[in-house]
Amino acid sequence: MTRFQRIDQLKNELDRYRPLPSAAVKNLQDVYRVEWTYNSNAIEGNTLSLVETKVVIEEGLTIGGKKLQEHFEVINHAEAISFIEEHVRNNEALTERTVKDVHYLILKNIDNENAGKYRSINVRISGSEHAPPHFLRINEEMAQLFTWYEQNKDEMHPVELAAKFHFQFVYIHPFSDGNGRTTRLLMNLILLSHGYPPAIVKAEDSQRLEYYKTLEMASVKKEIDPFIDLIAGCVEDSLKNYLNVVK
Repeated sequence: MTRFQRIDQLKNELDRYRPLPSAAVKNLQDVYRVEWTYNSNAIEGNTLSLVETKVVIEEGLTIGGKKLQEHFEVINHAEAISFIEEHVRNNEALTERTVKDVHYLILKNIDNENAGKYRSINVRISGSEHAPPHFLRINEEMAQLFTWYEQNKDEMHPVELAAKFHFQFVYIHPFSDGNGRTTRLLMNLILLSHGYPPAIVKAEDSQRLEYYKTLEMASVKKEIDPFIDLIAGCVEDSLKNYLNVVK
């Protein structure tokens, strides 16, 4: 059985329990909001722990000795999750406006000048051989990404679609900062819109290293399958966690 077949089997099993009990849904949303925010921020260098992230999100408290920016990163990411959840509930289309709105939420109060705006400079990615496209090509590259998305959104397996969208987005690197958090949110927007739970890329060293390694392989060697497999594994884990709660 292939990984996609296992995912389909788990998804079908979860669908049999729908509509999920409201108490279970709230519990899962609360847990995933904290874990998703913690891991996505930690991948980018935020030093707040999982427990500290929970305290900031659920109790609105600040953590002594931690930077104000790190608190904003937590608050902003949690708000961005709420935004994409509402986006999915309203069955709204994923567009470039969505991309800019999510990015604005990620960077507000941190870098208001660039929040929600495509980069106007050329950038390099630390530790990567990949050089993102010239900033003058960003509008064209993003338009091509959404043309690809519209052509494939109803044809490709949702997990493959989400993973490939994630990769193409970071390949373009349309913003000067906040690309990683933004693309992981957009990837999960795609998954949520197809009835999947969010895929959480863990910040623990082994998975974070594999995440960067497979993205680099896709960018430089054009070998994208290992990255798709990594994201599929995250989806599979989430489906199992959801089933453990609702069974």
